[in-house]
Amino acid sequence: MEKEKESVSLEGAKVILVPYMKQHVPKYHQWMQDPALLQATGSEPLTLDQEYQMQLTWTQDPNKQTFIVLDKQLVVGEFKHGEAHEEAMVGDVNLYMNDLDDPQMGEVEIMIAEPKSRGKGHGKESVLMMMAFAVVKLGIHIFRVKIGESNGASLSLFRKLGFEETSHSEIFKEVTLELNVTKAKHEELLHLMGSLVTHT
Repeated sequence: MEKEKESVSLEGAKVILVPYMKQHVPKYHQWMQDPALLQATGSEPLTLDQEYQMQLTWTQDPNKQTFIVLDKQLVVGEFKHGEAHEEAMVGDVNLYMNDLDDPQMGEVEIMIAEPKSRGKGHGKESVLMMMAFAVVKLGIHIFRVKIGESNGASLSLFRKLGFEETSHSEIFKEVTLELNVTKAKHEELLHLMGSLVTHT
């Protein structure tokens, strides 16, 4: 599993998803100084050293799949798998497989951290690419997201992708949405995976 994580980048129309590498940490850490991003992602502020530790644990955890989102238009020179291309970093997309009752359930998170890269469809494409990867490579059959009720942009994105609300926590001010991978959705994601350029 760990080898799988290290060995693939996925290229779509607008974004390239690359493994989270230590070269990405300084910029990621910089993003996480923004109180709005911390709130939106439900994260705690970390020191740079803690962020490096976190990056290491994320790459080694078999129940997490993490990609850094690169904006293809910002990649300088030719994209090469295995290079960090920090100049093109705009966010990240994560998948957690932590449900002990259902190991084929994946919880998705997306963050487009760079304001100039929002509203361009990067988040939507990144989520769809992650879902395609998760269905084909990890056997995921149900996706879940937990989104703060005030995060209208994320709620709208996932509803457009076909996610439906399953619960609403007044205490955590959070909405949970889910998407079952039907046969039709499975075919659609298989087709998408086939259309991506996979770099190894």
